[in-house]
Amino acid sequence: MWKPNQPGNSSLTPSSSAPGRPQLPSVTTGGDVQTPRPTATASAATTGEQATIGKSLVIKGEISGSETLYIDGQVEGSVNMAGNRVIVGRNGSVAANIAAREVVVLGKVRGNINASDRVDVRSEGSLTGDVVAQRISIEDGAYFKGGIDIRKPGANPGREQERLQVPAAPAMPPQAVATM
Repeated sequence: MWKPNQPGNSSLTPSSSAPGRPQLPSVTTGGDVQTPRPTATASAATTGEQATIGKSLVIKGEISGSETLYIDGQVEGSVNMAGNRVIVGRNGSVAANIAAREVVVLGKVRGNINASDRVDVRSEGSLTGDVVAQRISIEDGAYFKGGIDIRKPGANPGREQERLQVPAAPAMPPQAVATM
């Protein structure tokens, strides 16, 4: 174990770090042993990565991936982040269908949203399109125009469609058609 008072370790100090890595502040926990204190940067890295589309970016096409996506620019097309979170920031403008685990709308969205968990439209947000989700939250002051389809966890949408379909009329035998 490294101790700051050991001879021969003068070149290494607790404040030295590898290039490109964030510095963690240290906390003394009694004696000479120092342990790193988690910071916002460290906790963000452990919870997963986040991609950001900045205010000045305009993207036309299909976006897909496996991390949280923060959109503060303009997106046209489709956004497929299955199993992850999509956040449309206050400056964000999205004209696309969105498929994700969770969608938070602070800006403007024109398109349908299919969320496996929840959709949250905040007071500054605007959503024009249909929503399919297990849970939805629309704050006071938010704009919403569209339909809402609440799905129960574990529901099989294909089976529900089969149950709702009207059976086709029975086919007439060939001789009945010939006599008409």
